[in-house]
Amino acid sequence: MTGSEASPSFKLAYVPGVTPAKWVRIWNERLPDVPLTLVAVSVAEAFDVLREGGADAGFVRLPVDRTDLSAIPLYTETTVVVVPKDHVVAAVDQVSTDDLADDIVLHPLDDTLGWERLPGQPAIERPATTEDAVDLVAAGIGVLVVPQSLARLHHRKDLTYRPVTDAPESRVALSWPEEKTTDLVEDFIGIVRGRTVNSTRGRAPAPAPAEPKAKAKAKRPETGGGARRKPAAGKATGRNPRSGGSGGAKGTKRGKPRRGRS
Repeated sequence: MTGSEASPSFKLAYVPGVTPAKWVRIWNERLPDVPLTLVAVSVAEAFDVLREGGADAGFVRLPVDRTDLSAIPLYTETTVVVVPKDHVVAAVDQVSTDDLADDIVLHPLDDTLGWERLPGQPAIERPATTEDAVDLVAAGIGVLVVPQSLARLHHRKDLTYRPVTDAPESRVALSWPEEKTTDLVEDFIGIVRGRTVNSTRGRAPAPAPAEPKAKAKAKRPETGGGARRKPAAGKATGRNPRSGGSGGAKGTKRGKPRRGRS
């Protein structure tokens, strides 16, 4: 038995904004003997980490190159604009991209929305990361349009956010190398998809212990060779009730014979 077989483990990558805690908790309940290690990765490096074996599976943002990676789309995020609390946008429930026409809209290099045309006014240069862009919003340099989970991840007390109704959306998926769809990967897919522990999909559950055979019922003793059971009181015994006694032959009449008619 190899070392990996003796002590299996599972590495799960995740990009910023994804919170894997719920799935990790279920994994630990179902597979307590298989430790799960979380690997935080950037959006840009996530797929290389999977291809190079740095993680068995990972939560990534679409699109995924299906040439060598498998993916299961999980959910689509709401897109929001992050603004200072005293910004005019903070006074409304939601905005459109047209409402941002006069604002400098920051476009970080790790943007996950894939804009065809960025709304608003362009900044002089692009921030390196979303976190850097949030700092610039707090400094009053511009606004930032991101998936809601990233706005929550980089939340600051002096900032707020509102939904943008017509902006591109980011989709989160579970991905893994197609040629490495192991039993443990199947187990994790089952957890993410909400399968029960006894589901027939994925790794087969352990066989249930055999139930003990029922004990054979004790046979009643044969009546032909054993003692007769005493009949209950008041029940017929098969004798003629007019016989008056016991031990007579069947069909023999007892008592006075009737006299013939004269």
